[in-house]
Amino acid sequence: MSTERYLWANWPAPDNIKALVTTRNGGLSAGGFTSFNLGLSSGDHPATVHANRQLLQQDLNITPRWLKQTHGIAVADACQNPEGTEADAAVARQPGSVCAVLTADCLPVLFCDHDGTVVAAAHAGWRGLANGVLEATVQSMGVPAESIMAWFGPAISIQHFEVGPEVREQFVKHDSDSTQAFILGIGDRWFANLYALARRRLESLGIEHIYGGKYCSYAQPELFFSYRRDGVQSGRMASLIWIEKK
Repeated sequence: MSTERYLWANWPAPDNIKALVTTRNGGLSAGGFTSFNLGLSSGDHPATVHANRQLLQQDLNITPRWLKQTHGIAVADACQNPEGTEADAAVARQPGSVCAVLTADCLPVLFCDHDGTVVAAAHAGWRGLANGVLEATVQSMGVPAESIMAWFGPAISIQHFEVGPEVREQFVKHDSDSTQAFILGIGDRWFANLYALARRRLESLGIEHIYGGKYCSYAQPELFFSYRRDGVQSGRMASLIWIEKK
């Protein structure tokens, strides 16, 4: 297995839970997609992306159930829904069923319960966060919120995520104290902290054990793709979680 392809989640999950995010390294893509691009909708050659996905499957001995992400809040069942299901999150209770989301600045959030009986993955850009994708994902897990832990994968940091006032207004309308997650920029622009916004959402549900959030997809080009940095030439990382088969 190529160790340069993967960053394993650093959190106190049960031993039967496997969770990681891919890096941009160790793959077959060229140009701006160099090199471990896993996004079929990125503009990269589909055959190359499929070859990269095959490398991932061979390395980890898994078969992810890839979603058609729409920046919505639908949650798929990774055990039952077919590949290409329109959803921005997935949940699984069956060992070997892999929840996977693709990102390149949006925040990937991985979940499991303390007993290792259910896992989930969510793709949380600002639209998904504002509309409740994390709440929908937690609800789909069907276990008490206090029994859930979460891990934040690499997303764009506040220093590089400038948004308009309409974005801030959506969050403040839902939670007046979310103003703490924004810093005023030039004119009417704001810098938004996706990690802080997601943490507020999870804590409001009763989830206290939250880990990760130490990377910046934009500021670490040696490790991560970033759509805001690279535009249409940006590849996609995958964040994956599953219950290991015995």
